Amino acid sequence: MSRVKFNVNSEYAYVQNFKVLQSTFTKHAVDKPIPVEALIKCKMQDNLEFLQWTKRYWDQYYPGGDYDAVGRRKGGALPAGGGGGPAPRAAGTASAAARRGGTTPTTGPRAAKAGAAGGAASAALLQENTTLKETVVGLERERDFYFSKLRDIELLVQQAVEEDPELEKQEDGLIKQIQTILYSTEEGFEIPAEGEALDDQETF
Repeated sequence: MSRVKFNVNSEYAYVQNFKVLQSTFTKHAVDKPIPVEALIKCKMQDNLEFLQWTKRYWDQYYPGGDYDAVGRRKGGALPAGGGGGPAPRAAGTASAAARRGGTTPTTGPRAAKAGAAGGAASAALLQENTTLKETVVGLERERDFYFSKLRDIELLVQQAVEEDPELEKQEDGLIKQIQTILYSTEEGFEIPAEGEALDDQETF
């Protein structure tokens, strides 16, 4: 944090700050590319998306407790107010907040609550994710079970028709009724092309 310049107002300095951030991500194995070009151009959507990702990452990994922003900056002061000349561009959301004199809360129950709430919410989501995965596995097993039974019935029908082709010509016969049930579809259902039924199943 001592290498970050909080009162910069040129694109070159913004890039230097983002290099510090990128090297920190690399050092801590954070696999998130930083869209530097978009961020230094102050495009709202890009800055918002990156800020949302940062917030989610913080909520997921921050262990809780107080965060001493001044100590992390090793005494590096933020500029007081917006004085000086007008800045042509903002260096992303964090630098813009810094130039306005914004500070990170260092103490108080809000920071501790945010860490605890983030950890609890993360644990609840992980539990829900595990439950959903188990449900999907059970549903896939049940689907495969019934599919194999239907396939066995289809093979028996095909074998019976091969042995006696007249069975298929009987419009009200048992074989024709079974085939009607086996091959009926619902509205909106598309029959997959040959060989795609098992190969192209979507996974989630």
